[in-house]
Amino acid sequence: MAAGTLYTYAGNFRAYKILVAAQYSGADVKVADGFKLGETNKSSDFLSKFPLGKVPAFQSKNGLNLFESNAIAQYVGNNQLRGSSPEAAAQVQQWTCFADNEILPAACTWVFPCLGIVQYNKQDTERAKEQIRTALEVLNNVLLTRTYLVGERISQADISVACNLIQLYQYVLDPDFRKSFPNVNRWFTTLINQKEFKAVVKNFALCTKMAQFDAKKYADLHGGQKEGKKDSKKESKKEAKPAQKPKEEKPAEAEEAPRPEKKDPFAQFPKGNFDFDEFKRTYSNEDTDKVALPYFWDKFEKDKYSIWHCEYTQDLSSKKTFMVCNLVSGMFQRLDKMRKNAFGSMVIFGGDNTNSISGIWFWRGPQLAFELSEDWQIDFESYKWTKLNPDDAKTKTLVQEYFTWEGNFDGKKVNQGKIFK
Repeated sequence: MAAGTLYTYAGNFRAYKILVAAQYSGADVKVADGFKLGETNKSSDFLSKFPLGKVPAFQSKNGLNLFESNAIAQYVGNNQLRGSSPEAAAQVQQWTCFADNEILPAACTWVFPCLGIVQYNKQDTERAKEQIRTALEVLNNVLLTRTYLVGERISQADISVACNLIQLYQYVLDPDFRKSFPNVNRWFTTLINQKEFKAVVKNFALCTKMAQFDAKKYADLHGGQKEGKKDSKKESKKEAKPAQKPKEEKPAEAEEAPRPEKKDPFAQFPKGNFDFDEFKRTYSNEDTDKVALPYFWDKFEKDKYSIWHCEYTQDLSSKKTFMVCNLVSGMFQRLDKMRKNAFGSMVIFGGDNTNSISGIWFWRGPQLAFELSEDWQIDFESYKWTKLNPDDAKTKTLVQEYFTWEGNFDGKKVNQGKIFK
């Protein structure tokens, strides 16, 4: 039986799947006392065991150190949860991936603006709603003739999917929306009312009214930042922009607490007249070709800002696309303190085991921004960075291609894009 210490913060739904699994398997999992995100996970002792400083993180009594919630959940589970046959184990993995790839990104895109975590974008939110509707339809059809997703007993498949649905059922899946999915509702309420779930997920209640974006809440959480326009962005964008995480309730597994800095690393450079916040609102809410790009070139000051092309240099031949996306999202999270003075568009090309990553960034100052602070240096050496000449026609083409996610890209096929803003 597994035993050890789980490092996490209160309310981390990534940790729920681990703690619920331990309840079912009987594993002796203790949550670390006195854990402080941004302090404990930045200590030399913690980093010696978990170099990325991510939570949830688990240290077993026999000295095994694990990060990534799915891996920890598998370790603390038992054969019933993991799948008692090769076929069942494959199905458990299938639904675990479904939870992280088909539910979680759309859930964050829909719920986070309602919590004031990120700015509202109508097109992104409507797309996320449809993605959730599709996922629920799949589950509803499967659960028409099944009590649980795999076999006749609760498995990690049920735990992982249910945990990724918790915030949806809690905040936005009101009675009218969820009435179309009676089989999912029956299955979810059955799970959430099990004593093993109740021991972990405290005071859960189903949503009675769909939460909406609250501009005041967003402004309060983001230091008075004004709400931008809510117009739709062009349909050519394939993915929702990555969500920023909240300051108190941080739901992402790889969340990095802001590290205190005595001085803004960009302060040594002239500020210029480019308004990054206004540009980001324009980019998010207006047509890219007709409005955002002209805004960029009209306001860009080549003596105060610089444009860079990056290309990932490590081997991705063994990586699935969702893993590659996680590489980019993790980098964005760890660069949170750059957001006020930087903007980046990263594109993932190809498909499973054939992916590549490259992007276009611009920021305040003439030099490579990551060299300004040791807090920003975790990921940048995995990329080749090339400073571009803003007067060069090729630079203008690259900026247009990467900002719109459309173009030749030297023959590479766009899979999806992610925006740092």
